[in-house]
This record gives sequence, structure tokens and C-alpha cells, in this order.
Amino acid sequence: MKKGDLLELDIEGYAFEGKGISRIKKNEEDERNFVVFVQGSYPGDRVKAKLTKIKKSFAEAKAVEIISSSPERTTARCKYFGTCGGCKQQDLSYEAQIKYKQKQVEEIFNKLGGFSLQSGIEILPIIPSENIFFYRNKMEFSFSDKRWLTENEINSGKEFDKDPARAGQVFALGLHVPNVYDKVLDIDVCYLQSELSKNILNYTRDFFKNRNTSIYSTKTDTGYLRNLVIRQAYHTKDLMVNIVTAYEDDTLIKNYSNLLVKEFPEITTIVNNINEKKASVAVGDYEKIFYGEGFITDMIGEYTFRISANSFFQTNTLQAEKLYQTALDFAELKGNEVVYDLYSGAGTIAIYISKHAKEVYAFESVESAIEDAKVNAELNEIKNVRFFNADLYKSFLPVVEENKIPLPSLIILDPPRSGLHKNTVDDVIKINPEKIVYVSCNPATQARDIKLFSEAGYKLIKMRPVDMFPHTFHIENVALLKKD
Repeated sequence: MKKGDLLELDIEGYAFEGKGISRIKKNEEDERNFVVFVQGSYPGDRVKAKLTKIKKSFAEAKAVEIISSSPERTTARCKYFGTCGGCKQQDLSYEAQIKYKQKQVEEIFNKLGGFSLQSGIEILPIIPSENIFFYRNKMEFSFSDKRWLTENEINSGKEFDKDPARAGQVFALGLHVPNVYDKVLDIDVCYLQSELSKNILNYTRDFFKNRNTSIYSTKTDTGYLRNLVIRQAYHTKDLMVNIVTAYEDDTLIKNYSNLLVKEFPEITTIVNNINEKKASVAVGDYEKIFYGEGFITDMIGEYTFRISANSFFQTNTLQAEKLYQTALDFAELKGNEVVYDLYSGAGTIAIYISKHAKEVYAFESVESAIEDAKVNAELNEIKNVRFFNADLYKSFLPVVEENKIPLPSLIILDPPRSGLHKNTVDDVIKINPEKIVYVSCNPATQARDIKLFSEAGYKLIKMRPVDMFPHTFHIENVALLKKD
């Protein structure tokens, strides 16, 4: 068995990140099952797969032909499925998606964390997403002078963006193909955000393409257009268009803004972020407002949040409320508690739980997020939440000591995908709260961190997954730990 070999495989399991699992005999002498992880397959499939990597105890492969399909397969809605990386399992029924996400959380905590879910740990049923299409409140599109052509376009024999008047310039506005950073898939439809968002995308492409507007290139550090970011509130119907460019061109953006608002009166604000750095990020060094107030507002539960172009806000508004409510339910607050909220971002969790606690102290390392959080607290007339700048990669205890902050009975953790820094784990253990509620977007790092807490005397009581991103492999998981 070697790299490049084709194998016919029966898929019997589902691994983290959406790879099918097949078990075979590596050779006649070996009695053990050899595991092959097959990209592009689901349990119940029989596939022809090409080996891409071979290790001592497992191999990786890619399905090149579906010989017989799993009954859980469905027809993908989007014509770009399989090329665009936005929805990697749109061809799997949603019922199956949430079933496997639930199972993955259980397996991760069992295998990586060493937690036996038969030993009294309660795992509640996953909360499915209310909307499985058009659920995102933010979409970030990229301009590129290099376009990724689909297989159908290549086979059509047509030439694309070869208009002599444009001197062969390629113009694309869309999404990056997975693992390809210098080309963009030019899309005219997307089912992640609204129909209105799609129309703004296509109008924007036509506006700048018809004016031969240059596109920024990281290779040459020249060009103008970088990103189109659309933020759309669910409850208030506010809508922001943010054009990210490499430098200012007020005349062009004023013209664009005037025509865009005339075409789409639903737009409530238009901003231009100017990113002068070489880094390919849709965040400006500064911004200019061309229409409206420069921000939108939306609600999570009874609370209103102001969202500027570069604010962090949970991408699935409806599911964010369910995620925060799960954290609040797990916290079992009585109203007299002191609570710490670590990695507090724009203060959404701290504000959401505020009326159920005596005092909430929120810690965040990004200063702009703290400023957003203070605005949100004022907006909601919250008086019992205070926000502090703290380095959560060194220690937040000096901030606690310096400000004479009372010790908490509950700590809420909501770290990035990389999970908690070991120093933060040590800080939490030193503080010794009665309870910890851990909200995670990566159950693997969550299981790793909770294992450290369990070694320090905390018991994992219960967990609940929440599906924030249908058709993707991403899973949010909320866990409750109590001092044993």
C-alpha cells in the first residue's frame, strides 16, 4: 500500500473535521484494523479513494468516486459546493450533521480528555440551528486580480476576464478556495447570508469592474480594492456595507455610496476601512463613514449591542442567544454572586448574565473590544459590570490585586479556538471558584483544558453542544465544572 493507490472502501464512521472512517487490513499478516480517514465521504458510503498520506497506524485518502451513496446524503443547494470552502457538508442531511456533531463531542472528551461519559457526566442533546441557510449576520468577501476557475468553467473552453479593453486584467469578488490564498472564487450567489447581501455583492462587483478599479496585490503591494464586508442585523434589520481599501479615494467611494443606497435603500450605513498594511485582513488602520452612523445595532435576548465595522459579534444571532442562555442555565445564578468573565470581547456574555448576578467583572486583552463593551453596557444601562484590560497569556491576577476585585464564586471562560493558555488555567485554579462554565468553539482544546482543571479538583458535571454553523464542522460546546 503506497501513496496514490486507489482503494474501494466501506465507510463506517465519522471523524472530527468531517472525514469518513474505514477500517481495513493493512496486509494479510496484520490482524489489527488499519484506519483510513477519507475526505469527502460519509458513513454508509462505498467509495473509491486515493491514498494521500500513509502513517504507521492510519492513512488519509480522498474520495474520487462514490460507488454507492449513504442514505444520509442529500443534494447540495449551492452550485459552488465542493469548490468553495464555506459549506463543507452541505451534501449531508442536517439531521445527520447534528447527530455526528453530538457524537464528535462525546468522542473527543472520551479520547482526548479521558472522560468516561458513563461515569455520571451528563451530556445534553445538541441545540440545532433554527435556520440552516441565510443564518450569518456577517460575510467577508475578497477582491482579487487572480481568479479561481471552476472545473465547469475550465471545461467550457471559454476565456474569462480577457476583454481587450481591460488589458487582460482579472477581476474577482468572492471567497477564497480552501488552502489557496492568492486566488478567489468569483461567486454570484451564497446561501449563508441574505438575498439582499447577494444582490449587494453583485452590484459592488459590477460597479468597480466597470470602472476598471485596481485590486490590491500583496505580491506587489499595489492596487486599491481589498474586501467587501456586509454586516446585517437580525432583529433591527440594520445593514452595514464596509469597503476595505489600501488607500483613500473619497470621490470614488462617495459615488459608490450614493448609487448603492439608491439601489438598496435597506442599507443603513456605509464605511470605508483603509488598511495600509500588507497583511490580508479585512480590518482597517482607520475608517471613514460615508453614509449613516458608522455602526449597526442588534439584539441578543433583551439586550441591544452596537456593532461597528471591526467589532466582534457572534455570527449566528439566533444561536448566540441559545448559546448564552445555555451558559446562564449552567451557571445556576441566585443573584448574589460575583462572576468573572474571561475573554469577554465586546461584553456580550457579561451583559447577558448581568441581571442574574450581584457583580460581573469582565477581562479582555483587546482594548478596542473593551471600548465596545463599555458602550454596550451604557446602551443597556448596565451598572453592575466592569471591564478590565488584562493579558490572558501571562496573568490576569495582577489586575485583580491592583483593583482590589473581590474573588468570584463563578468564572465563565470563552476563549479562542486555541483554548486557554496554561497561565490562565493556573490563575483560575489559584482563585479557586466554586464553579466554572466553559464556552468553547473547539471541543478538542476544551477537553484538554478541562482535564487540567479536573486534575486540580474540579469535576465535569454536564455539557451541551450548540450548532452555530450548519454545513460546517465547527461545534460550540458549553461545559459546567464544580469543585469536587
